[in-house]
Amino acid sequence: MKVWVLGSGSKGNAVLIESRASRVLVDCGFGTRTIAQRLKAAGVAPQSIEACVITHDHSDHVSGVAAAAVKWGWQVYATPGTAECVLLGGIPVTTFASGDTLRLGRFEVATAATPHDASDPVGLVLTDVATGARAGICYDVGHASEAVRALCREVDVLVLEANHDEGMLWSGPYPPWLCQRIAGGNGHLSNKVAAELARDSVCKRLAHIVLAHLSEQNNSPAVAHGAVSRALARTRWKGTLTPAAQHAVVGPFAPLGAVMAQQAQLSLF
Repeated sequence: MKVWVLGSGSKGNAVLIESRASRVLVDCGFGTRTIAQRLKAAGVAPQSIEACVITHDHSDHVSGVAAAAVKWGWQVYATPGTAECVLLGGIPVTTFASGDTLRLGRFEVATAATPHDASDPVGLVLTDVATGARAGICYDVGHASEAVRALCREVDVLVLEANHDEGMLWSGPYPPWLCQRIAGGNGHLSNKVAAELARDSVCKRLAHIVLAHLSEQNNSPAVAHGAVSRALARTRWKGTLTPAAQHAVVGPFAPLGAVMAQQAQLSLF
């Protein structure tokens, strides 16, 4: 299994999980030209994507799905609430209920409801049925509910939201109502909560944590990395901690002991 974050933030999100010939994209908040460039950087042809699973209906996660599905023949999967999103443009969508497990190529995709101000949002754990490798995708969540904690347990690669620094948020340029929405229980995870959740998710198999959906106004890679790394320093974890970028590809991230041509993580673009 290899995991690539093709971009993450308020301007677009997409995560690629691949194992041999199976490739699943989680979200596509980029236009076809941009997502094709990002996939090319990962060495993946867009038409080789077997399925696109959408976590929720906000535009930074779904805006590119319809055009990409038409252009490259992707199968699209979403909850019923997400499937009603007007940005999907009437394309065929296979619906599933939160809590269902999908079988997509080599992957079993477990889904769980997450706390966010969207219509029927979910987080995911993708398991390679041949190797048992697991990747958790947990972003756009307002608080660390038990379902969120379950998404982060016993995974090899964890893509976890660290959206904002609380001090930067409340002293920044956003109006109070927007700050309240972001910091609320159905908004986005702060660095502090992400740090606690990362610490609580440490296990022997966890090789990589990728910090996702960083705010460009209310956070920075250095601030997020520092907050989470300080919490992880109180554990025995020896994995890698990497902030994702809005305009760049990071990866590949693989389970411990995986034989890869790339021994170090790559930052592309």
